[in-house]
Amino acid sequence: MTGPLAGMRVVDVTTNISGPTLTMILADLGAEIIKIERPGTGDDARGMGPFMSGEGVYFLHINRNKESVVIDLKKQDGKQIVYDLVESADVFVENFRQGKAEQMGLGYAKLKAINNQIIYCSLSAYGQSGPQKLQPGYDAIAQAETGIMGINGAKDAELARVPVSILDQGSAMWGVIGILSALLHRKHTGEGQFVSTSLYETGLFWSSYHMLSFLATGEEPQKNGSGHTAFAPYGAYLASDTYIMIGISNQSLFERLCRVLNSMEWLSDQRFRDNKNRVENQYILKEKIELILQRETADYWVTELSAAGIPSSKVKKISEVIDAKQTEALDMWEQVTHDTIEDLRLPRLPFQLSKSTPKVKTASPKLGENTDYVLQSLGYTQERIAELSSSQVIAPYEKELKNR
Repeated sequence: MTGPLAGMRVVDVTTNISGPTLTMILADLGAEIIKIERPGTGDDARGMGPFMSGEGVYFLHINRNKESVVIDLKKQDGKQIVYDLVESADVFVENFRQGKAEQMGLGYAKLKAINNQIIYCSLSAYGQSGPQKLQPGYDAIAQAETGIMGINGAKDAELARVPVSILDQGSAMWGVIGILSALLHRKHTGEGQFVSTSLYETGLFWSSYHMLSFLATGEEPQKNGSGHTAFAPYGAYLASDTYIMIGISNQSLFERLCRVLNSMEWLSDQRFRDNKNRVENQYILKEKIELILQRETADYWVTELSAAGIPSSKVKKISEVIDAKQTEALDMWEQVTHDTIEDLRLPRLPFQLSKSTPKVKTASPKLGENTDYVLQSLGYTQERIAELSSSQVIAPYEKELKNR
């Protein structure tokens, strides 16, 4: 493996979305990720559909560039394999419910005693302290808990979560930043350390603008739909065929919009003379804008608005984004070889480095695909591997998942 983290070994006991996303980022940056999975079913994400040739799309995306080792961590011999891995590892990552790692014999104190330079990352639902620290949680639960769901969607619409895993994958990003910071600290001091983050902390940080708004005004933030509390006109406006997202954040852009819509009289209208007044009268302004936009298609107006330097976009379907010209120009999709999926494409990390850019090199591993190889790298003999396999401590390669 090449990349800025080449030569770094990460022991990964995470499941579902948050932890595997964290280790995926490290993997794409070149780290060796040894993914420990339970016998039989493996990571829960393996069973999350929809499926491509029997492979769950969640798992395909966030488990590329990893090695799968099946170990029964309930057995002492299984724990010993993890301890042996930790001796030569740089990073250990878990996303268990608070306290479970300690119960399993995989807590920070235990692993630090084996390798005092280990960077141990714990990614939990609610963080390391507080009355809810022992509670389980998922992305949607954390969205509700941190106020994000309460302000999402249109004013009179049914409650809705943000339909992407913003807190799972957001906490994964913070975990990576924490790990990289800890690695830099270790480079200077030789010290390992404990790194923690959580879905709850991530949700608080993402919604901090709205919390500060409440502290400033005493008014409860409301749902904005596609709009904005601070700017107008700002949001989705209906053209003759579909919606256009338009963002006006200053007076200059509003003047350009008036020019494109041939409505210069709005500039002298007291209701729209400045941003403060436009926010107060945004629904009146929205009606006026849509009466004009509905004369032409969204594509027509986006062309006109873009030519005037006004931030805008047709509100696109996912199917329109996959092969969009901008997506293609950025080389966002990387072709990956897979045993059963033809022409598998996976999205790269959303940043590039001019000297050591991240790379998707291998598809997600089959369950237990690398068990023998990893144990051999630790010095386990074929006889010992066979012994562990016969006692069901390990599983070299499980072709069929029980939950499929």
